[in-house]
Amino acid sequence: MIARHLRGLRLRVVGAVLALVAGILVGAIGTAGTAEAASSLPCDIYASAGTPCAAAHSTTRALYGSYNGPLYQVKRASDSATTNIGVLSAGGYANAAAQDSFCSGTTCVITKIYDQSPNHNDLTIEGPGGNGGQDVGAIANALPVTVGGHAAYGVFVSAGVGYRDNSTTGIATGSSPEGAYMVTSGHHVNNRCCFDYGNAETSTNDTGNGHMDAINFGTECWFSPCSGSGPWVQADLENGLFAGGNGSNTNNKGNSSEYVTAMEKNNGTTTYAIKGGNAQSGSLTTWYNGALPNLGGYTPMHMEGAIVLGTGGDDSNGSDGSFFEGVMTSGYPTDAADNAVQANITSVGYTTPAATFPVAGTAYRLTNTNSGKVLDAVNCGTANGTSIDIWASLGNTCQQWKFASAGNGHYTITNVNSGTVLDDKNCGQSNGTAVQLWASLGNTCQQWDVTPVGSHYTITNVNTGMTLDVANCGTANGTVVRQWQQLDNACQQWNIAP
Repeated sequence: MIARHLRGLRLRVVGAVLALVAGILVGAIGTAGTAEAASSLPCDIYASAGTPCAAAHSTTRALYGSYNGPLYQVKRASDSATTNIGVLSAGGYANAAAQDSFCSGTTCVITKIYDQSPNHNDLTIEGPGGNGGQDVGAIANALPVTVGGHAAYGVFVSAGVGYRDNSTTGIATGSSPEGAYMVTSGHHVNNRCCFDYGNAETSTNDTGNGHMDAINFGTECWFSPCSGSGPWVQADLENGLFAGGNGSNTNNKGNSSEYVTAMEKNNGTTTYAIKGGNAQSGSLTTWYNGALPNLGGYTPMHMEGAIVLGTGGDDSNGSDGSFFEGVMTSGYPTDAADNAVQANITSVGYTTPAATFPVAGTAYRLTNTNSGKVLDAVNCGTANGTSIDIWASLGNTCQQWKFASAGNGHYTITNVNSGTVLDDKNCGQSNGTAVQLWASLGNTCQQWDVTPVGSHYTITNVNTGMTLDVANCGTANGTVVRQWQQLDNACQQWNIAP
């Protein structure tokens, strides 16, 4: 009788757990393919599983079914005024039209990303750190996206962009357990340090092994060998990007879909796990689930509880990346909760609006908005290594450029006169690296992102994450055009017109 009673009790407990997970999943996917918000959103799912969100950030949607506050703040260049961008309804999607109206006729940057959790761990533009100077805010309209059938904007990170909160509430410290996820893009990445989201040092300095616990996403292979060319979901535990185990993990095959769910969780003492998936469809893949590194300092962890987005813990800020949403949890999430969150993410339908500009084959002039001068091949040179400057418009083909798709939203830019392409000299990655003309090599040093800034554009090298920049904001004929991390000024903005 006792054994039979215990067996019945176990069956009832198992049934209750399965019912809870089923309820979470139904809430997560019940509105797939519709424009309405799901009734159970990521932070509701994690709370139901006993690991509530300690921070929740998104510029695209609410992450709680009841959330009806601001998502982010933008600042416009014309008068330095700011406004908050909220949701269309409780538990709903961003009111992108409010941003479009506020920023009409000028440019805006994202100055704050609000924490939707009760902890109010808001992210603001990151200050200087041990390995990077003062950062700038992301251009507010640089990353258009459709989510839940609604227009919205993500956070477009290029070199020099970063956000942080060094004084948080409720974020794991020491060896406490935590988890995190973010929705990012497999098409906007590079191999520079460090596109991170998660737990970092409170001093913005590298304070040693185990003092970070952040998701990293990019193509930087810190511990060789790596599998393929990435990008990979990795764990930035400080002084290393870990694909699993002690760093190298060839079972981590990477995630290169247009939208990626990146997950990492750490119990703080013995174990961490890395997962990745297509944020548009399908399930998560567990790339690693096992022991923390035994390289010293990681067992146990020494987390400090700051939150970073877009840079490394010491403000290493050379990376490219896209951020749409992410959370950090209190406690080590269950796999069932992770799976339910993934189901919710795929249900909202992240998609990219069709690109209609620039038009392939059209000859354009690129006019710097600060100087009014155009991008020019010096002395109409045609040889490899020809320098690039700005010059008053001469109406010739030396100042005309054609764009061609290089895949994944990138472009090659060909000078009409020479037939050679715009090139990152020697594939350099430091501020001040020259741009030049060179025969096509088919590499990322010759690929560029064309990104809206209000009605203007930045032109960013895929290899470096840095933008076309007029040296020292010069306005004279012959001023050198080079690469520099994003500064949010008109010297890095261009009008593109035939």
